[in-house]
Amino acid sequence: MLWDDALLDAEKVIELNPISYFGYELKHAVLHDAHRYDEAIEAFQTMLSKLEYAPDTQTTVITTSKAEAAIQEAIKAQLDDAPHRLINTSTGRLCSREVQTNAFRMSAEYKELLSSTMKPADLQTERIQDVVAMYFRYVMLSHRWEGKEPLLHDIQGKVVYDLDPVGGIAKLQSFCKTARDKGYHWAWIDTCCIDQTNNVELQQSVNSMFIWYRHSALTIIYLSDVSPSSQPGALTSSAWNTRGWTVQEFLAPRFVLFYQKDWSLYLDDRSPNHKDSLAIMQEMGDATGIDAQALVAFRPGMRDARKKLQWVSARVTTWQEDVAYSLFGIFGVNLPVIYGEKKQKALGRLLQEVIAQSGDISALDWVGQPSEFNSCLPANITSYGASPHTVPSLSEDEIQTSVSLLRNTEIIESASKLYTLLDHMSAPRFASCRLHLPCIAFCVTTVRRSHTEDQNSRATYEVKADGLHDLLITTEDKLIPSSWIFTTRQMFLLIRPWDRDLLELPDFAELSGLTELPEQPDIADDTHSEEYYWSAPVTPLQESPGGFLGAQESVDLESSERALRLIVRLGQPFRAFLLAQQRGGEYKRVASDHTIIAQANDVPFAFAQDMMHVRALEIL
Repeated sequence: MLWDDALLDAEKVIELNPISYFGYELKHAVLHDAHRYDEAIEAFQTMLSKLEYAPDTQTTVITTSKAEAAIQEAIKAQLDDAPHRLINTSTGRLCSREVQTNAFRMSAEYKELLSSTMKPADLQTERIQDVVAMYFRYVMLSHRWEGKEPLLHDIQGKVVYDLDPVGGIAKLQSFCKTARDKGYHWAWIDTCCIDQTNNVELQQSVNSMFIWYRHSALTIIYLSDVSPSSQPGALTSSAWNTRGWTVQEFLAPRFVLFYQKDWSLYLDDRSPNHKDSLAIMQEMGDATGIDAQALVAFRPGMRDARKKLQWVSARVTTWQEDVAYSLFGIFGVNLPVIYGEKKQKALGRLLQEVIAQSGDISALDWVGQPSEFNSCLPANITSYGASPHTVPSLSEDEIQTSVSLLRNTEIIESASKLYTLLDHMSAPRFASCRLHLPCIAFCVTTVRRSHTEDQNSRATYEVKADGLHDLLITTEDKLIPSSWIFTTRQMFLLIRPWDRDLLELPDFAELSGLTELPEQPDIADDTHSEEYYWSAPVTPLQESPGGFLGAQESVDLESSERALRLIVRLGQPFRAFLLAQQRGGEYKRVASDHTIIAQANDVPFAFAQDMMHVRALEIL
């Protein structure tokens, strides 16, 4: 009744002065507040036409077309990080981006927004983005494929809610209803929202999957094997925790909810985000081995590559190549998706990209069978299952004691030269499946086959190398005939892959005074800082304390100190690779059934004896 009276007043103003815009401005305001948006927009357009005859007015408004353009720009930005197809939870129909946009244009939210966008200042506010983002929020499903799942052609042009609720259709219907009941207009599921027959779309989807989950308003995780009567701990043993794709489907989103077989909340936990549940996150940690920080606030990128590979080492996928493809988002890489290439090549291409981009050689730390892609990479991701062998390290006091013993020796000059040489070593890189690996190489002088052989036909060899303690290596590879003692300086090398961390250079965060880089609003990717790390090495001879040039003696002291600390560290046990030289001069890694731990005999004086060679080797 109140709105009717106000509308009558506005009509009277129009009647008194039909050529004035003022009556239509009042009419627009009344209709907008009464939520009669179509009529309000019509009154607004009439007001604009009247303003053309009032050039002296101080009222500044924008045209409807400008408002529509601003809203359309916000829609495009919103949909750029969303899946190409979504299911409308109200209608139950699968919708393209065009259909989604048209649905928004017909909605009360759009009409209210258009009606209220009248002045130039309205275009600069965040209100347009907020309204658009609220409408286009979508829910993702993380689940296991079981039995017959509905594909794109099964639901295209149909109403999901009208289909026969059997098998995967029943799961799809329950998911859409759950999302709808929570107030979301849109839902996505991998079974039927991707055209599996379109290779271009499939590749785009695989490379975008992490981003889609990260930008989802909510990810629902459906545990089909967890009954409503289950006790705490059921999540840990769920088969969902064994699948390859589910790792990124949990790590990527910021908001998740776990649902049981009957679509009730796991443990009846009604909090809005199960990532905030200490009990559920404890179960996830127990099931996955992933640390609490990564579970709640995971950042994709190359950092801690070996640890991430261990997280997924026991996961299984239906298609063998997905062992690698499911990790693209976790490492923040975009690579071609080539089903049929087999897992060794797929995994090899991924690991090649990680090592080449980051310079992180921890992915070379594995035990098992070598890959056909490159002998320094494993044939199976299961080779990362065991934690890396922990090599004993010296305490800071022990390092200082050892450095003090070396200060007055002739080794300082040689140590400084070695430091500079290692500082200028290039990062590891791949070219045509060949790994160019910077390393410290030790010439193998003797390989003697032991008479013992285990039940798996693996032989043990006694290996002697210049400058190293003798060691035993067990492998399936036949290095020499059983009756031989092979003495050579050409056929085998024991190498220490070069790790720049031994230089103890300050990283980007220390140089800039930052302790932690802030996460970006979209996807926080740590690859950029690692690229910086490799692009601008600083030697101790170039660097001076405090960031300013001081006395030459101070610079020399700092340089000598780091060089000697390097020598001490090089004298500690290290993880070594055994390489066999090929006919073309390249090398292949000899896989061992255990981590090879080597140690130098006498590092300080190894330089003078020319036993330690710094070089970059080409490994097949």
